[in-house]
Amino acid sequence: MSDATLRPFLINKDEAGNFRLTVRDTRFNSQGYPIVTSELQDDLFKTATAAKAFARDNFRAMPGQYAMK
Repeated sequence: MSDATLRPFLINKDEAGNFRLTVRDTRFNSQGYPIVTSELQDDLFKTATAAKAFARDNFRAMPGQYAMK
């Protein structure tokens, strides 16, 4: 399994010091090759914890489904 499959929520810190949440979706083609699509959320967060809470409340994220970059 790829990292995108295990961690569908990516939290990045931008140049301004805000945290951004990207929601990734992994699908597999007929040969089993993963196709990953990602959508950067418009919301800005002051902390990574706030981004995780947003993902939990809006996307039913579970502990361990987050990746930090």
